Amino acid sequence: MKLLLTILAPAVLALSGISGAAQAQSVNRPNVVLILADDLGYTDISPFGSEINTPNIAQLAAQGLSFTNYHTAANCAPARAMLLTGVDSHRNGVPNIPESIPSEQMAYDHYQGVLSDKVVTLASILQSNGYHTYMTGKWHLGHTPSLLPSARGFDRTIAMADAGADNWEQRIFLPIYDQANWYADGAPHTLPDDFYSSEYFIDKAIEFIDSNENSQQPFFAYIPFQAVHTPVQAPKEYSDRYAGVYDEGWSVMREKRRQAAIATGVIPADSQVKVTPGTPNWTESTDEQKRYDARRMEVYAGMVDAMDTHIGRLMSHLKSIGEYENTIFIFTSDNGAASGGLNGLDGNAPLNKWLERVGYSTDYETLGEKGSWLASGKGNASISNSPLIHYKFHTNEGGLRVPLVMSGPGISQQGELTDEFTFVTDLAPTILSLVGLNDHEGNFNGEKVEPIVGSNFANYLSGTTQQIHSPSEPIGYELGGSSALFKGDYKIVINRNERNETEWHLFNIKADPGEVSDLKDEQPQLLEEMLADYEVWERTNDVLPMPENYNRGRTIFKGGFN
Repeated sequence: MKLLLTILAPAVLALSGISGAAQAQSVNRPNVVLILADDLGYTDISPFGSEINTPNIAQLAAQGLSFTNYHTAANCAPARAMLLTGVDSHRNGVPNIPESIPSEQMAYDHYQGVLSDKVVTLASILQSNGYHTYMTGKWHLGHTPSLLPSARGFDRTIAMADAGADNWEQRIFLPIYDQANWYADGAPHTLPDDFYSSEYFIDKAIEFIDSNENSQQPFFAYIPFQAVHTPVQAPKEYSDRYAGVYDEGWSVMREKRRQAAIATGVIPADSQVKVTPGTPNWTESTDEQKRYDARRMEVYAGMVDAMDTHIGRLMSHLKSIGEYENTIFIFTSDNGAASGGLNGLDGNAPLNKWLERVGYSTDYETLGEKGSWLASGKGNASISNSPLIHYKFHTNEGGLRVPLVMSGPGISQQGELTDEFTFVTDLAPTILSLVGLNDHEGNFNGEKVEPIVGSNFANYLSGTTQQIHSPSEPIGYELGGSSALFKGDYKIVINRNERNETEWHLFNIKADPGEVSDLKDEQPQLLEEMLADYEVWERTNDVLPMPENYNRGRTIFKGGFN
């Protein structure tokens, strides 16, 4: 089949209207499957020490390279924008999710929370070079016609445009939207009656791939799952697989995860861990609350398990059509686990009245099933992020460090781990290099655009270089007033908004991923050097200050919870 298509390629591509240059570029290029989980914690997959069954992701890890020191944004839209463009979030239009940006900042063009027209997506570059491009899942980068994925380089799309949505039906998940905004190929879309998000996204990805089964062109499939974003929902048979697993509580499970991560080589054997401030004390909970919280985590685990199962369906399909061996797989998460506890047994939980009014159930017996609403809560999030501290929205490792697994053509290591520092903006240029394409260098189709700032680490994947970033290269990050800067093995961090911190901290995150030992007093010169680096990065990227008294929750829930 491949030989015949190679012989016929010029004629096939000519009939499809692909240019001669694109014809030459597309022949024999690998496919790319980019899989993005939502709010998945650092040790939520089995190759990183999880008790959750993820055999298909584990298979990709066994066939490729796992990055244990990979960092992304602390929340979803900025991560997605950087992932797809290789451009810093303050230059690609998405410094924060639009729901969290205060009105004072929205007055500036680069603080709109939607993808700027001055950036080029990975999909656009691949599309212009002979790739079929598909997207099925959560978009959250804008929902006007010019901002949908169908206008940003994707041939075929199923896109949920909001921060989140129900996984069982076309329904909003928070009282911040009038409706759940779904689109197919740029037009409003109605979900089928038998919808479950993880299954549907893979169904549509397979459908899109098969629609071009006779094409010589390779494909790029971007699959950003809703799993495991709130509302946490899973088919009962998946949740029930974990019955009793979490009955000992989150401190016991967090330590089990840490020990498993040490045993698998994900974290250093001598690294320490501390309790994330604000984590509830399991032993002080009532038996009823313990039962409820354990079931929350069972459903969460079931949702991860179901996602992995459907990833396996895609892998099996690609094997059946002879495309698996010629496909680059990338699996990662947009940010660390979320701690949101907006519902629960407490009658004063913020969302309880709204959930009751709109008919969402929070009953123990049906948690995770159709019609239910669930957030995993702080304690369970501390399991997901073990051994890291804090969660989504924080610039500590629990918000920024997530698993990254890569396998396929161009990746020479198999079943190996690396603690080499990598950042989300590095993936776009690396993917381009793996498929034989050059960086656009700030000019695309004759138009000046934001240049890619990430580092291409394709040579690291092939084993021809031993380093991705120079130890002297500073990489800054900011979200909602909280900041971090990475340099070599070190990181400075402050959580002004999430933790009301007034002083920076300094950690060696390679040796101390749990951020236990603050080195600011031991290495004051390094702290000052990195603070100066941050100020340069902040000016270069036009980072705006947060308004006084900014509160993320009040900004998101402008209309209140009721």
